Amino acid sequence: MAQLERKLGLWAAVSIVIGSVIGSSIFMKPATMAAQLSSPLMLLAVWVVAGVVSLFGSMINAEVGCAIPETGGQYVYFRYMYGNFFAYLFGWSSFVVIDTASISAIAFVFAQYSEYFVHLPRFSIAIEHAVPVVIPYIGRFYLLENIGVKAVAIILIVLFSWINVRSVKAGGAVQVFFSILKVAALIFLVAVIFFSGQGHTVNLTKASPAFDRSVWHQFTAFIAATTGALAAYDGWNNLGFIGGEIKQPQKNIPRGLIVGLLLCMLLYILTTEAYLYMMPVDEMKHSTLVASDSLYKIMGVGGGGLIAALVLICTAGCTNSNILPCSRVIFAMSEEKNFFRFAGKVNPKYQTPSNALWFQAGWGTVLVLIGSFDMLMDMFVFITWIFYGFAAYGIFILRKKRPGVHEGYRLKGYPVLPVIFILFSTLYVVITLYNDISNYIAGRSQIIVSVFGLILVAIGIPLFWYFRRKELS
Repeated sequence: MAQLERKLGLWAAVSIVIGSVIGSSIFMKPATMAAQLSSPLMLLAVWVVAGVVSLFGSMINAEVGCAIPETGGQYVYFRYMYGNFFAYLFGWSSFVVIDTASISAIAFVFAQYSEYFVHLPRFSIAIEHAVPVVIPYIGRFYLLENIGVKAVAIILIVLFSWINVRSVKAGGAVQVFFSILKVAALIFLVAVIFFSGQGHTVNLTKASPAFDRSVWHQFTAFIAATTGALAAYDGWNNLGFIGGEIKQPQKNIPRGLIVGLLLCMLLYILTTEAYLYMMPVDEMKHSTLVASDSLYKIMGVGGGGLIAALVLICTAGCTNSNILPCSRVIFAMSEEKNFFRFAGKVNPKYQTPSNALWFQAGWGTVLVLIGSFDMLMDMFVFITWIFYGFAAYGIFILRKKRPGVHEGYRLKGYPVLPVIFILFSTLYVVITLYNDISNYIAGRSQIIVSVFGLILVAIGIPLFWYFRRKELS
């Protein structure tokens, strides 16, 4: 039987981490976070804390990845930690929400920003609303809404899926290319702003007059802003999904995770500080496109086009970086007979999991048609952090079950770091669920995004027993 080969080295691993993490969030999230905090120092602290917590998660993942360097990432890890059912539930969640929603959301942003250069067609409001899909107590979705943008997003998903079907090395090479472009673009943005001399360093420390110094308000605002930053850092776990295709995994998995995430943290902090240099926090929190507004003060109208181009580069690379590793979850599930068998076949010509890639692209297309960027992003981040918490707790189980887990890489700070990470993930999930339900009850939201995600996950439970019965029959 054909097997996946180890063809990806250290820099491909680093580029996958950078490409998975850096998408469009750095061009959008800082303004929202500024509005929540009203303090540039608090904003800086949020990026640092969220980055450190994500780094803790990546370090935990590095130890587990070295102990179990197999294709399938957390799906395989959870099988060792909690058994087949929990592993299946994560794999199903990855397919139906986490990975495909992430891919679809990022492709959606690429398509939206492409309208800066090319006008995309759309139907009239009457036609767009002619075919609604209604889910009781969850929301109403319009498949024909903004069809031009959705078509471009689907084309992007199909294109990168095709590239990765034809070659693992080609997919890795494309990822290295886009990751280099993304890093270069952000460095260019930071350099142009700081060397322009048109900003004010006082903006980096001066809080808004509206800044509320009460402890409770600062705590709730910090937590709210931290969840946005955690979403921006998300994606570091993707490297583990292709552990079976990385050369010298005991060395390259931890190095790729730690180096890649530290670079992302540095770029996020520098970029946010560049925004603040150009505008005080009060102005920043009212900015709809903070990157464009910052560059507009230096370059005028041309700055908007430059930022649109940067977003296209980042989202294209991020779409590919998610398509490359995430299909391996479906592949691993199929090999374990917990998914449709044809999705677990290796393409005999290209030595890639082509069926899994196309299966993933198909469901991603469905999510593009029914969703929007905000809905897809919020849903996948919520479900992701549920499993992040279980993954951190699982390291205690794994060390007990497999005493040799320390070989290759051993987590520094055990058991304190996993406990901190578990507390953060629990806080995030509880607050998000509470806010979503409260906003729905108060009429501030038409969809309970977190509950919708949980329903999609729950659909996988009867399917598990179907696949199990099919295997035994």
